[in-house]
Amino acid sequence: MTSRDRLVEYGFRLAWAAARHAPQAATQRVAQSAADRLWSQRGRSVRQLEVNLRRAVPGSTEPELRELSRLAMRSYFRYWYEVFLLPSWSHQRVVDTVVTANEHQFRRRFDEGNGGIIALPHMGNWDLAGAWACLTGMPVSTVAERLQPERLYDRFVAYRTSLGMEVSPLTGRANPLGDLREALRRGRLVCLVADRDLAGTGMQVKLLGEAARMPTGPAALSRMTGAPLVALTSEYRGPLLRLAFSDVVGIQPGRDGVRAMTQEIANFFSAAIRRVPQDWHMLQPVFSADIEATGR
Repeated sequence: MTSRDRLVEYGFRLAWAAARHAPQAATQRVAQSAADRLWSQRGRSVRQLEVNLRRAVPGSTEPELRELSRLAMRSYFRYWYEVFLLPSWSHQRVVDTVVTANEHQFRRRFDEGNGGIIALPHMGNWDLAGAWACLTGMPVSTVAERLQPERLYDRFVAYRTSLGMEVSPLTGRANPLGDLREALRRGRLVCLVADRDLAGTGMQVKLLGEAARMPTGPAALSRMTGAPLVALTSEYRGPLLRLAFSDVVGIQPGRDGVRAMTQEIANFFSAAIRRVPQDWHMLQPVFSADIEATGR
């Protein structure tokens, strides 16, 4: 492990301990202050965030976009603050912190016993959403990008496992598709973050009205298994997290069907991002034009 990796791991361990033991109001203020400091430095990630957010609020002035990115950084740091705090929350607090919209249709299909698939963006707090699902009768299976250093990745896997999730690595020896199909056979809920094509195998669709490559895993998995698929977005409402479920995405045959199903997911994401752009934590290039321009 390099000295940088040790420093990163130590920083996360310190943040985990501080969030769990310091007074909540004080920790929230520290998180907001840290977000503001990082935002004010206007590094590459913040600049990319603004490039992404401009698609959600076309016509916004530079001062308006800067203020929106500041709020988005605060929302992003709130996500991390809650991630560090979640293991200390009671089960009742997790459930009481979440409110939902249009949950009933998917819940009814999930209760048939064939599992279910949720596609979600980097928005709000997807870890809290996963913990809520586990505690309300929908045990979650997911995949996670391998973080560096490796011990940090292991720590995140252990953390999510403690909340009731099963986590498979996105890359490495394990076959995540096989793991996910097996999870569906056991009646579990497969949750996949689906607004960024990490594997490089996605299809081009329209996100916020512009070309972007999105992973096709959720649609392909639904087509292979028959498990119901919905898009899910999360947004902060004061102290609460609101989860909005799409209608169940209809299964369509062929490659064009996978594209159409993925586009339906992208449409649902786009509507939510336009509604609450400050809760979309996308600090990396996601639109095709940006990826071509940056080579990332």
